[in-house]
Parts: sequence; structure tokens; C-alpha cells
Amino acid sequence: MSANGQNRHARTSRLARKLAVAGTGAAVLALPLIGATTASAATPAAATTATTAATAYPDNLDGWIRESLDIMAQHGIPGTYEGIHRNIMRESSGNPLAINNWDINAINGTPSKGLLQVIDPTFQAYHVEGTSWDPYDPVANITAACNYAADRYGSMDNVFSAY
Repeated sequence: MSANGQNRHARTSRLARKLAVAGTGAAVLALPLIGATTASAATPAAATTATTAATAYPDNLDGWIRESLDIMAQHGIPGTYEGIHRNIMRESSGNPLAINNWDINAINGTPSKGLLQVIDPTFQAYHVEGTSWDPYDPVANITAACNYAADRYGSMDNVFSAY
């Protein structure tokens, strides 16, 4: 018996009965609590990775942002849907082929391109592995821009004007 007057078996049985009443979902979540020691912590991660890799994204602004967020999460790059969307709408109005041919960057021969108006040297320096090397590719443009913003400002979420 334990110090509080209950033996271990009685506590475990009570927990098991409560879980049975709650349903199998709760029982599966609580298995580690009642001694299921053969479960592997890597199993859920492997399943999650496989699910992420198989995810199909729509070929539109919503899909590009969501795919970018998944890639960013894999590389530890911070940012939210809202922060990315806000900046895209300000920079390009959601046009992945947008190009700025009039500012100082354009005058110097490196116009800003794509959804988040990234110049080529910045795109190349902050390119994220696993994405296209084309700065007009929406996912590559978003992830490179967010990688730059994370390095410079902590996150794209902290950008509220031209960057």
C-alpha cells in the first residue's frame, strides 16, 4: 500500500474504468499513464511527416501561403498566415509575377520580384532548401522572404512596411 492508504492496483483500476467510460479516444491518449511502455515517441512524428509530404495545396494564394508555412515549420522559420498574407497584399496584391521596375533597386539593376517583392541577391542569400530557385515561384518567394524577415526582424509578422 502507498502512504495515502490506496494501493497502486486500485488507483490504476479506477483510472481504467474512468477511461472506459470516457471512450476509447481518451484511453488511447492516456495509455502512457497506465503503463504502456512500448509506444514509440517517433511514431506520431513519422505519421505527421508522411501526412505533410502527401498534402496537396491549391494553386492559389491560400495554398502558396499554407505550403510555405509547412516548409518554414520544417526549417524553424517563424511566421503566421496573417503576417504573410498582410505583407503579400501590401507588396504585390497577391500577384506572383509582380515586378517593381521603378524604385532604386530597379534603377540599380535588381528589381523586386514576386509576391513579397524580393530582390535577387536577397532571394539567393535566404533561399530555403527544397524550394525552387525561381524568385517568381510563389512558395520559394514566400519562404525566402520569410527567412530574410526572420533574420532581420524576428519574423515576417513584425514587418509592417517595405522591408
